[in-house]
Amino acid sequence: MSGPGDQSDVDLMAMKTDPTITDSLPRGRALLRDPRCNRGTAFTAHERSVLGLDGLLPPAVLSLDVQTRRSYEQYLAQSDDLARNTFLAAVRHRNEVLFYKLLEEHLQEMLPVVYTPVVAQAIEHYSTEFRRPDGVYLSVYDIDGVESALRNYGLGAGDVDLIVATDGEGLLGIGDWGANGMNIAVGKLAIYTAAAGVHPNRVIPVMLDAGTDNEVLLDDPFYVGNRHARVRGERYDALIAAYVECAQRLFPDALLHWEDFGPANARRILLDYRDRACTFNDDIQGTGAIVLAAVLAGMRVAGTRASEQRIVIFGAGSAGVGIADQLRTVMVADGLDADEATRRFWCVDRQGLLVDGMNDLRDFQQPYARPRSEVAGWANGGSIGLAEVVAHVRPTMLIGTSAQNRAFTEAIIREMAAHVERPMVLPLSNPTKRIEAVPADIINWTDGRALVATGTPWDPVACRGTDYVIGQANNALSYPGIGLGAIVARATRVTDGMLLAAADAIAGLVDVGPPGAGLLPNVGNLRATSSTVAVAVARAAAQDGVAQADLADPVQAVQDAMWRAAYPPLELER
Repeated sequence: MSGPGDQSDVDLMAMKTDPTITDSLPRGRALLRDPRCNRGTAFTAHERSVLGLDGLLPPAVLSLDVQTRRSYEQYLAQSDDLARNTFLAAVRHRNEVLFYKLLEEHLQEMLPVVYTPVVAQAIEHYSTEFRRPDGVYLSVYDIDGVESALRNYGLGAGDVDLIVATDGEGLLGIGDWGANGMNIAVGKLAIYTAAAGVHPNRVIPVMLDAGTDNEVLLDDPFYVGNRHARVRGERYDALIAAYVECAQRLFPDALLHWEDFGPANARRILLDYRDRACTFNDDIQGTGAIVLAAVLAGMRVAGTRASEQRIVIFGAGSAGVGIADQLRTVMVADGLDADEATRRFWCVDRQGLLVDGMNDLRDFQQPYARPRSEVAGWANGGSIGLAEVVAHVRPTMLIGTSAQNRAFTEAIIREMAAHVERPMVLPLSNPTKRIEAVPADIINWTDGRALVATGTPWDPVACRGTDYVIGQANNALSYPGIGLGAIVARATRVTDGMLLAAADAIAGLVDVGPPGAGLLPNVGNLRATSSTVAVAVARAAAQDGVAQADLADPVQAVQDAMWRAAYPPLELER
């Protein structure tokens, strides 16, 4: 597999400089309508003449830098963040290089608009605002058509590094939005490119449409997806199997990224395929890696070790349990046996504290269920809520993946802080309206002692003369580098060692010395973070024996692979 920055690869779609292929580019209006090739007013006079553009553009020739400045002014003029999201989508549909140049130069500012939290609004409006298809739509009612649909995207066996697929059931904190979920796959890939330089013409967004249980969509005349309740069971599994089989066969070097599947399927699918495909679930593994990075930094501040932690997780879905799994691995590495490490977690979900014998426990929750005899005296044997768990456990760490706004009350946080000098509180749910607690409240309720990271961006909090930086546990700090590292290494699998290497690399970028320092790197420097993570992941892939590429210099290999937004020169006959 040639990397996304491999200049030896003849890539027509990327408009390489080989003069023998430029005659095959679109001409005239067709060229201006192709966002992969269009550069608008940046076409020179000679290029306009040769490519049939004379008279189709105003006479001024403007550089990419000038185009970017103008687009940024237009971006700022939009009325709100949703309008800005729509504007950026329009730029992308017109001129991909300009879109990524704009995103690269203003990544910290635009990341919340392109992805979380604003993408949640864009998902809800996807069918209403629908303008053009983008990606591959696979239907549960046309399993035999999966292969032809993937082929119709127009890429060959060596042309694809990454595929992001979703079924739209567990989107962010907003739940089931069916085919509207295509927006999450497109947004994820945009961040892969902007943050890690994964080539935008070597990726595919995929919507696995199994229907939706969202009645608002089923009653919406504009809804673009399959208009029926979600199909589950054997037919659903057949769609997933057909997708994986065809994707592996047609694009053998591609990393298969799973995004925002519902709790009944996310972990099950990952476990089914992780040992037989190069596959990765960001909600489980990416979230676990970034939270682990924050925890590693937090333990450095607190002067504690993994083996000393008592952890309460509020929201024991695929993300919450995925976090527990990765933290448990570090506890074992710090000297605990697997059973003892598992007993350091108390997981609370809709039914309260998970205890053995519950009828509705999911398979991945069962290892973390507490013995019923242990909690016999709690809540008189009934459902045990978060407040009572915190009071009994006295946790060192409280993690929220529940999407329940303000579930971490003042009483709960004060109770936790009464027994722990530097409590770690991580309300990770997004969008912002779903967060378990506002960072300013947590800081003030603990007199500045709490170590806080969140899933959405927040301004620093002033308390007692110190400005506390709120680290954002944004998966954009982890998954782009994990993906790039796997691509550069040509990994056959994504191993636990690769994920731990990513977390260690992220934590190593944090200076925890200054008072009020954040627990995670600033998202404004994502390119540097992603390259550091990618190098660590590529090395771990080699150590774990899953790398097919022989990387004599992983640092240079990662740099060479990172695509940057620029118009490549065109060599045209005079």
